Amino acid sequence: MEIPLALQTAYADLVDRCAADAFASAFAEENGGFVPKTVKGRRYWYFQVASQDGSRKQRYVGPETPELLERIERHKTARHDRRDRQTLVSALVRSANLPRPQAEIAQVIAALADAGVFRRRGVLVGTAAYQIYSALLGARLPAAMLQTGDVDIAQFGDVSVAIGEEVPSILDVLRKVDPSFRPVPSLRDPRRATTYRAAKGLRVDFLTPNAGPDTDAPAALPALGTDAQPLRFLDFLIRQPEPAVLLHGAGVHVQVPSPQRYAVHKLIVARRRTEGAIKKDKDLRQAQSLLAALVRKRPHELRSAWREAVKRGKKWKRLVGEGIGLIDHETRDLALRTVGEPRSVVPGLDLAFSAPVGRYLADRDIVEFLGQAGGATVRCAVSREAIEDRFDGDGVDGRGLLRIFRRNRSVFETMARTKYLHWPIEDAASVLVKTADVAELRKRIA
Repeated sequence: MEIPLALQTAYADLVDRCAADAFASAFAEENGGFVPKTVKGRRYWYFQVASQDGSRKQRYVGPETPELLERIERHKTARHDRRDRQTLVSALVRSANLPRPQAEIAQVIAALADAGVFRRRGVLVGTAAYQIYSALLGARLPAAMLQTGDVDIAQFGDVSVAIGEEVPSILDVLRKVDPSFRPVPSLRDPRRATTYRAAKGLRVDFLTPNAGPDTDAPAALPALGTDAQPLRFLDFLIRQPEPAVLLHGAGVHVQVPSPQRYAVHKLIVARRRTEGAIKKDKDLRQAQSLLAALVRKRPHELRSAWREAVKRGKKWKRLVGEGIGLIDHETRDLALRTVGEPRSVVPGLDLAFSAPVGRYLADRDIVEFLGQAGGATVRCAVSREAIEDRFDGDGVDGRGLLRIFRRNRSVFETMARTKYLHWPIEDAASVLVKTADVAELRKRIA
């Protein structure tokens, strides 16, 4: 269901205002200023503060972008409008029926934001990020897929090293929210931790892309002051994250994966799940609900993310194809049509027929017959023009069309299967053989 445009605009305004407040709060010292550095040909900005002993300390701000330059320009005049933003958050939750995160999870994310995790290019991933996509896309997503007991934070390892600045101890940050937080020793190296767990079960996981051979050895994230679990395919997910606001308090400014990358990534990881059906089912349901929204709200961005994934190699293409083959067939078809792929990208998908009798539909002037593909019914049809022009059916009535169809049933089945699987998708869960198709289809099946 679409969220009213006025409320979508209000959320976009909230993102801007929370970003400005977070920026002003992070660099509040009166005796400080912004200075640029060029690293490997790219400009980065730092906030430099002079100490009483004459030394200078620098804090990382971010890579130079037009948005960052504008924020630096407005830094001194940023308004701290916490009360107004609290009112706006409450209005969005109430009027747009947007999800508000569980209090303990929101408090943890807010503490991480205050400690500079997202300013240092940490990215909120997992279901806590998915909860934000209703507001970000302006479309309500199924509430059943919003529940979580985890907070997942990801960061590129090379970015963490390059920043050269550490947050306060992650454990200290978490214990300000809940003193019961404890590090969970890594099975690979008990001296290191990538997970922190509270007494009531809430856990915080730190993740990083695995750039080399598969390994479960913890990797250091110096800028976040913790170790992280390396994961395959994570680099695709957290590349080019988007600013967003968690609807808690006066709004918590965070970075989340783009929803189109999140959806494609979920198709991939669902196929790689080994720990049981519950998480796999959740992955697929989140991917399906996001794809259904993205084909309406961000078709070009979805196409771009899909194409990037399949261009990464045969394994990527196979996993994405297998993943999308596991969701609802109508959403699958709409998504494939949007990204410009035929149904044959789904490995093993076929269109089968069980002695279709066929029936004439006078209102559409077609002969319809049913097939099965991926466990779903597919409505197949042949137009009158295709039968008249290509099968000597000129001038016959509906019964005559049915007789021609039955005499040539195997030919029509093969044409329908070929178009359904290999041609650009015209309509979800159906295929229509038209007169303009017949000549080319005959060439393909000859």
